[in-house]
Amino acid sequence: MRAAVLREYNKDLSIEEVPDPACPEDGVVLKVLACGVCRSDWHGWSGEHPRVKPGQIGGHEYCGEVVAAGPRATYKVGDVLVAPFILACGMCPACQSGNQNTCPNQRLPGFVEPGAFAEYVAVPYDHNLARLPEMLSPTVAAGLGCRVTTAWHALTGRADVKAGEWVAVHGTGGVGLSAMLLARALGAFVVVVDVVQEKLDHALSLGADAAVNARDGDVAAKIREITKGGAHVSVEALGIEATVNPSIECLRPLGRHVQVGMPVGHTAKMTINMNAVYMGNLALYGTRGMPSWRYPSLLGLITSGRVDMSPLIAREIPLSQTGAELAAFNGPTPPGVAVITDFKR
Repeated sequence: MRAAVLREYNKDLSIEEVPDPACPEDGVVLKVLACGVCRSDWHGWSGEHPRVKPGQIGGHEYCGEVVAAGPRATYKVGDVLVAPFILACGMCPACQSGNQNTCPNQRLPGFVEPGAFAEYVAVPYDHNLARLPEMLSPTVAAGLGCRVTTAWHALTGRADVKAGEWVAVHGTGGVGLSAMLLARALGAFVVVVDVVQEKLDHALSLGADAAVNARDGDVAAKIREITKGGAHVSVEALGIEATVNPSIECLRPLGRHVQVGMPVGHTAKMTINMNAVYMGNLALYGTRGMPSWRYPSLLGLITSGRVDMSPLIAREIPLSQTGAELAAFNGPTPPGVAVITDFKR
């Protein structure tokens, strides 16, 4: 099969012919119909993710059709499925308590095992997968696997966002834009923050209530002014100190900060304003992925027409352009996300 392989950090991916994946006993092999290119992939490509080594096939936001099923598989050949990026064992105490995204036995295609920057991907623990609703295209579905699911769990599983609350979103990349769209669908008011005016204008056109360009000065003060006292919930979607602190400082007393952006590599440890946390009686939440049992609530919201996630997809690319798309994360990116839909070029 054809795959995009990491051979050297910060260099273009190598397009190679590699062996087709073996089918797991407890899982399936998918023919990849679409795969998103995510900032988390960039962390691995750049050498910042400690578990991603040269030789890795990345790609963790995928949708595909089952072409082989193991003897203990949940699904069968022909099923079209969408995947979370964390594949949980289903048997450990974390899984049994409903917190599959913290499973200590989790499997991670795209980070530790071969991922979906390829024509086929093996998926163990296939009980984590969900059927693709007929009205949802594989291209849009591929964007659900990380950015949308993570945003959904951040808003509803961690911060418990309620209608009428103000939500601040720091960074309007894929996960930030997802958080904005989903928060609006929940009935919240949303103020978005970025350094790229085009991305702010894009978010406003999709329903954001207010926007702040971080190049213009004190972000936290501007948000407190817009929200008349501070946001109830603030979502940090980049994982860097320059946005974590404004996310904390923009909150009103008893506000909730949700750390969605991945602090890894040189950003794993940072200085944050703990006095603001102490004085404001703030709550800080970490979040990573989404328990697979929460798929019906997210897919139901989308299929009912209460939220349209298609504006998230900005461009469809061939497999050969994956490396260039990853390199673009080195600087400010244009609005929307890229999805690989052509695995032959």
